[in-house]
Amino acid sequence: MKAVIVGAGIAGIATSIRLANLGYEVDVFEANDYPGGKLTQFEQEGFRFDAGPSLFTMPFLVDELFSLSGKEPRHYFNYERLPVVCNYFYEDGTRLNAFANHKAFAQEIEKKLEIPAAQVEKHLHNSAEIFEHTHKLFMEQSLHQFKNFLNFDTLVSIANMYKMHIFSTMHEVNERKLKHPHLVQLFNRYATYNGSSPYKAPGILNIIPHLEHNMGAYLPEGGMHSITLSLVKLAIELGVKFHYGQKVEQIVVTGRPKQAKGIKVAGQVLDYDLVISNMDVVPTYRYLLKSEKAPEKTLKQERSSSALIFYWGMNAEFPELDVHNILFAQDYKAEFAHIFDIKKVYSDPTIYINITSKRTEGDAPAGGENWFVMVNVPGNQGQDWDAWIDETRENIIQKTSRILGKDIRPLIATEAILDPRSIEQKTSSFQGSLYGSSSNNRYAAFLRHPNFSRKIKNLYFCGGSVHPGGGIPLCLLSAKIVGNIIKERHGEVKANCSASKK
Repeated sequence: MKAVIVGAGIAGIATSIRLANLGYEVDVFEANDYPGGKLTQFEQEGFRFDAGPSLFTMPFLVDELFSLSGKEPRHYFNYERLPVVCNYFYEDGTRLNAFANHKAFAQEIEKKLEIPAAQVEKHLHNSAEIFEHTHKLFMEQSLHQFKNFLNFDTLVSIANMYKMHIFSTMHEVNERKLKHPHLVQLFNRYATYNGSSPYKAPGILNIIPHLEHNMGAYLPEGGMHSITLSLVKLAIELGVKFHYGQKVEQIVVTGRPKQAKGIKVAGQVLDYDLVISNMDVVPTYRYLLKSEKAPEKTLKQERSSSALIFYWGMNAEFPELDVHNILFAQDYKAEFAHIFDIKKVYSDPTIYINITSKRTEGDAPAGGENWFVMVNVPGNQGQDWDAWIDETRENIIQKTSRILGKDIRPLIATEAILDPRSIEQKTSSFQGSLYGSSSNNRYAAFLRHPNFSRKIKNLYFCGGSVHPGGGIPLCLLSAKIVGNIIKERHGEVKANCSASKK
């Protein structure tokens, strides 16, 4: 049994590992000359930058792939839990340290904002409850198979639905429970982890703080790109073949009923028993399945936010900053209205600064720091990005200099830029959206494209644009879901071979 995966993003790599463990012969075709999709890196004038995702949670999902393959994870991949999750800065001078120890974090809030520590701990406990009652249903199995709703875990989730805040927005829940505007804003920011607005996304997304505050934020040795490199190494050891610089032109569909029979690359048709697309679901249908009827309602859903990123090599060190830092906008609601309603970059954006050199020697020259500076922006719909980049760069420099009390402009030694256009061009993410569709309505989880095709046999989907969503953990879980469905439908090749020999 031969399987082909279109795209070597993190979900495609993870899927290849799972299928190889089932005994399938797996090929992965990638248009770029490198693996990882958004999860890549580059170096510039002595500074190393992770190009894409910078936050690592739920590391056990990576470890699981090594353990599944009979390997010791620590021989391939290592990481440390960060003592401080994030440092938060507000325009009025307030600064908060989100300690990894949730009790210490709660005490920090009580000290700085005069909100009782017990109130913060209760909110984090509620986040953990949401996770406990939903992760098996919403994150670890297909929502598009009726049988998955006929089990005990699902019944427990339904029975506890009243705790999930599905009929309130994230902001409404946080405002009701946390009171202080700074604390509400801090917890509202977790909507951005799947590219949504806290003023529209359902309160069930308050599950996200649990992943960071209760389960921990981690930093991989060698940077985020080491996740990609370690998993590619594992996949190759399992017999997976990667074909870089080979753009798939078509998913070949034949017969009645229709079934995926392979792919076309450089005008040549290659036959496979299974086809799995790790490409964004929109270009998958628009370009690789042109002759097939597309699920237009699904493809036309509102997309998630994108990002404008400045990679700055800084000729200075900033002791008040940590690995993860947030400089908040004064008017958060206006910022999200610009992103999702006006489709424009806000003039006072919330700024995220990631600095891996804080804990990884060699990521920056001595006395310097590698700044990954990101603001959330709308997806690419033909806006004037060149003008917006210059304008936003100036706004970021002024805001950061003001909050840190130091002019950072002359300290920028080197610069690279990534915007929604280049994200779309490099990763085939439609409009440069980072997480596929947004979660700006309470039914979003059910409206994502399933991990399989209902109309084309042997065609499957993984990655951030399909269920369960974007971000490293959910992409890894999409691979797990696809692997389980394929095992269920097509069997384990090794087991089949053993049975035939008997």
